[in-house]
Amino acid sequence: MRLLNPPGVYRAQEDTDLLVECLGREPIGARDSVLDLGTGTGAVALAAAGTGAQVTAIDISWRALGTARLNSLLNRRWIRLRHGDLLEPVRGRRFDLVVSNPPYVPAEEDGGPPRGMARAWDAGRDGRALVDRICRQAPSVLAEGGTLLVVHSSLCGVERTCAQLKGQTSQEARGQAVLTRLTEV
Repeated sequence: MRLLNPPGVYRAQEDTDLLVECLGREPIGARDSVLDLGTGTGAVALAAAGTGAQVTAIDISWRALGTARLNSLLNRRWIRLRHGDLLEPVRGRRFDLVVSNPPYVPAEEDGGPPRGMARAWDAGRDGRALVDRICRQAPSVLAEGGTLLVVHSSLCGVERTCAQLKGQTSQEARGQAVLTRLTEV
């Protein structure tokens, strides 16, 4: 897959590759819906679209969405792009698979919400500014039997993420599926 990466958009790196690899292990196809939270260049969304799944990709950065659109055209893979903050643009919808490679780098200072390029990596003092929100909100958009795949640094506390997800899922079976996939990687 070819990806354009203009200035101001976070370049897909090893963490993106890991998420795409995990996505490839999921049994998704044309009847499935996938949500990519914080799509950036669109790399993960485009990998999901390559399976034939119906993909919605969200980002708060207009520049990232423009880049994802160009990469969609370049790779001839259709993805639905939405601008907004996490799940706001898809309120009321359900997805078979939710994927996210959110910012998770701890910042040296809490200077308020990051702007510009820092949006792609600055995750507050503990590196969990978006991870915690995803843990709280993403289970609410999972379809029955759905899966959440999130990648982040061990500096942010994998155990904490697993505990939050288990506490936020409305059905024990769904929570266990999420936790199993989180700890397998």
